[in-house]
Amino acid sequence: MSDYKRILVTSALPYANGPVHIGHLAGVYVPADIYVRYQRMRGREVLFVCGSDEHGVPVTQRARKEGITPQQVVDRYHSLIKKSFEDFGIGFDIYSRTTSATHHEFAAQFFRKLYDDGKLIERTSKQYYDEEVQEFLTDRDIVGECPHCGNPDAYGNQCEKCGRDLSPEELINPRSKRSKSTPVLRETKNWYLPLNEYEPWLRDWILEQHKEWRPNVYGQCKSWLDSGLQPRAMTRDLDWGIPVPVEGAEGKVLYVWFDAPIGYISNTKELCEREPGKWGAWQKWWQDEDTKLVHFIGKDNIVFHCIIFPSMMKAHGKYIMPDNVPANEFLNLENDKISTSKNWAVWLNEYLEDFPGMQDVLRYVLTANAPETKDNNFTWKDYQDRNNSELVAIYGNFVNRAVVLTHKYFDGKVPANAKPEAIDAETLAQLPQIRAAIEDDIEHYKFREALKEAMNLARIGNKYISDTEPWKVAKTDIDRTASILYTSLQICANLAIAFSPFLPFSSEKLRQMLCLDKLSWDSLGNAEVLQAGHQIAPAQLMFAKIEDSQIDAQIAKLQATKAEHEAAAAAALAETPAPAKAECVFEDFEKMDIRTATVLEAEKVPNTDKLLHLKIDTGLDVRELVSGIAQYYTPEEMVGKQICILANLKPRKIKGIVSQGMILMAQQPDGKMRVVSPEERLSNGATIG
Repeated sequence: MSDYKRILVTSALPYANGPVHIGHLAGVYVPADIYVRYQRMRGREVLFVCGSDEHGVPVTQRARKEGITPQQVVDRYHSLIKKSFEDFGIGFDIYSRTTSATHHEFAAQFFRKLYDDGKLIERTSKQYYDEEVQEFLTDRDIVGECPHCGNPDAYGNQCEKCGRDLSPEELINPRSKRSKSTPVLRETKNWYLPLNEYEPWLRDWILEQHKEWRPNVYGQCKSWLDSGLQPRAMTRDLDWGIPVPVEGAEGKVLYVWFDAPIGYISNTKELCEREPGKWGAWQKWWQDEDTKLVHFIGKDNIVFHCIIFPSMMKAHGKYIMPDNVPANEFLNLENDKISTSKNWAVWLNEYLEDFPGMQDVLRYVLTANAPETKDNNFTWKDYQDRNNSELVAIYGNFVNRAVVLTHKYFDGKVPANAKPEAIDAETLAQLPQIRAAIEDDIEHYKFREALKEAMNLARIGNKYISDTEPWKVAKTDIDRTASILYTSLQICANLAIAFSPFLPFSSEKLRQMLCLDKLSWDSLGNAEVLQAGHQIAPAQLMFAKIEDSQIDAQIAKLQATKAEHEAAAAAALAETPAPAKAECVFEDFEKMDIRTATVLEAEKVPNTDKLLHLKIDTGLDVRELVSGIAQYYTPEEMVGKQICILANLKPRKIKGIVSQGMILMAQQPDGKMRVVSPEERLSNGATIG
C-alpha cells in the first residue's frame, strides 16, 4: 500500500431490474465494504464508488413483463437497492446511476473519442431479427435448444442448465422470446473494439505482472487470452440505452458492457463536481498513477473488468489500470443456485423485515461463508448456529460478563490493574499477533480468514474470563478481580476495533458501551486502550438468540416459493408446445421412408447412460439401430413394442454399432420423450405417409 497515495474502490453496478439478495452481498458488497472500512481506519484516503446499472436487457424485459416503461422500472429499483445498501452499512461515497445526465454525457464522449481516434472498427454482420415486432434481438431475447445438453430453453448467450457459453447461431430451432416466432438473420452495422489488438499488452499486464491475482481471476483471463481475442461489438440495435453519438447510428445504443463500467468514472466525476473541496478533481482518482484501483466483482464479470474495460481505457490512453480484481465465486442458497427468476433468494429488504436490527448477523455469516475460492452455500440452520454459538455464546457473552461485572464490583469504572498475574500478560500478548494477522489477510483480500482472527480474539477473551472466574475471585480477592476485569475490558476495546470493518453496527454499540470517543486502528493490539477510572456505560445486549421457529418460518417460506414456481412452470410447459419449424414442400416429405417395425431385442450400450441398442424387424429385413431413449425406457419395456422408424436414414456408426434408421419420438413441453406407436398393431413394414 505504501506505493500509493490513495485508493479507489469500485463494486459491480447491480442491475436495477430487481432488489438485491444475499448472493450480491456476499459476492461483492460486504467484502468491498470491509476493505474500505479497514483502509479508512488506517487513515488512508479512500473513495468508494458504485451505482445502478440501468441500461441492461433485464430492465427492458421486466418493463415488457409489467407493461411499464424501462425508466419506471429503474426508478423503482434504484431507490430500493440504494436503501438496502444503506441499511446494511455499505458505505459508498456515491451511489449514482447510469441514467444520470452526467453519465450519459460522459459515456458518449468516451465512445466519441475512441471513434474519432480510429480505435473502433465498423463492421456489418448478420443478427437475428424478429419480423413480428420488427426489432433486432439481443442474445437474451433468443432461446432455443442447447447443442450440448438439449435444454430446450437455452439463451442465445448461455445455457443455464449446463453452463456453456453460446452464440445465438449455435441454438437449434431458435425462437424469439418477444413473439415466440422464428427469427431471421438480417444484416446490421455496429462498431467493434478490436480486442485482438490489445492481446499482447493484456498478456503481459495480466499474465506476467499480476500473477498474485486470485486463481479464478487469473485462470479465466488466461483461458480467454489463450483462446485468442476477437473484436467485440460496442453498440447494439436497441431503443433503451445511450444513443451512439455518430452519424449513421440511428436506432443504436452503447453496449451495456461499454456503458456500465464507465459509470464508475462518471459517478466519480459527479461526486467530485458536487464536493470539489473534499474529493478534488475526478482525474486524480482515474488518471494519476499514485491511485490504487481495486474492482470488487462476482466471477461472472471477470472478463469485462479484466479484459474489456481495461482495453477500453487503454484505447482511450489516459487511465490507470486496476491493481487487483478480487472476484468471488457464487453463493448458493439451501444447496440450490440463487435464482431471481425463480424467486429462490433471500432479499435484503425482506430480511430486515423478518430480522430487524440484525444486519451484522447476516454480514458475519456471509463473510464466514464467503465464496472466495469456490462456490459456497448459505443455509438458515448454519445462520442460526453461527449466531447462537459464536456471536451470542462467545463474543456477546464475553462482553456482557466483562461489562456487567465491572458495574457490579466497580460501579462501572475501569478498575486499576491492582494484582496482575502471568495469565493476564500471556493473554494480552496475543493482541498484536491478531492485529498483524487481520492486516495481512485484509491486504491480501482474505476476508474470511481475517474474520476468523477477529473471532479468535473473542474466543481468547471468553476463555480468559471463564478460566479466571472473577465472580468467584471477588468473594476473597477484590484486587485480583480488578486485574481480571481490567484485562477483560482491554480485550473488549480491542474487539470493538477488530470487528469494526466487519460488523459496524455492533462495533458502534460496543464503542458506546465502553464510552470510547472513536475506534482507532492504531489502538488495536494495545493492552491499555482504557485507562483505570474510565467510566463505561451499562451493558447492552450485543446479539439476540435466534429461535427455531424463526428459522423454520424462513425454510417454509423458501419451500413455498419453490412449490409455487414448480407448479407455475409445469402449467406453462403443459400449455406451450414447441414452435413450428420452417415450412417444407411435399416433395421433401416424400423422400422419407417411414415404416412400422417391431423390436426383437434390446440392451443398453455399455458405458453410456442414454443409449439403447435395438434389433428390429422392419418387414423388409432385420436390422440394428441405436437410440438415445434409455432415460425413458428400459430394454425390457422395448422388447415386443411396435414402433415407427425412418427407414432410409443414412447409416451411422454410434459407439461402434452401425445404426440403420431412427425411431420416431414425440417430445412433450416438459421435455419428456415417448415412442410413437400405431394405435393398433400393424404388419411390420407398413408405410406411413
